[in-house]
Amino acid sequence: MHQDNQKKPLSLSIPTLLELSGWFPQLEPEAQARVLDEMREQHVAAGAALCRRGETPLHWYGTLEGLLKWSLTSDDGRSVTFGGLSVGSWFGEGTLLRAVPRTADIIALRDSRVAVLPIDTFEWLHRTQMSFNHFLLVQINERLHWFMGNYAAQRLLDTDSQVARALAGLFHPWLHPLGQTHLETSQEEIANLSGLSRQRCNAALNRLREKGLLRIEYGGITVVDLEGLRGVGEGV
Repeated sequence: MHQDNQKKPLSLSIPTLLELSGWFPQLEPEAQARVLDEMREQHVAAGAALCRRGETPLHWYGTLEGLLKWSLTSDDGRSVTFGGLSVGSWFGEGTLLRAVPRTADIIALRDSRVAVLPIDTFEWLHRTQMSFNHFLLVQINERLHWFMGNYAAQRLLDTDSQVARALAGLFHPWLHPLGQTHLETSQEEIANLSGLSRQRCNAALNRLREKGLLRIEYGGITVVDLEGLRGVGEGV
């Protein structure tokens, strides 16, 4: 069996996630100690919600293990997926800063583990740590740019481009900073993130494979040419 096929799912502890993040190492020692003391871990079963639309936001989150999606389902059952939240990503800051109920759901696509920071600690960091505010500003700007691209892609690009964009989004250098090239994900999960049927997504994945951009393996996908994948996702 190919060595990539034997890779275990990426799993981080809270201290490791923090050390690999773009914000924690820049904090003052007092702030680092408080974050380590107050951050907790939460398990989310596959198909379960970490948080739901309409709930009052109480935490900021970082993904330790698994894969979650950020989505919205209408009362008549129609659904739109805004993106995936892979290991190493931080999310939920926009709702906390706006101080309004959540406008979307965070759903686990597989059994997942999430680091949870209380809102009081988040707000204290926001008030006292300039480096933390810089991180939030850049992250929100990157996410806004990504969402604008998604809006255009869903209206202007073909199926292959939509699947390529969903995959490339899980390797975004700021929103998903760990830099791994192998993604432990199923084709069904990619279809979910792409907002496409499994059949159409599988056909697109096979065409991307034939172009030499990725390898489809047992239990995951390895990106061979990330820049090429991003180009397809941008309609290039």
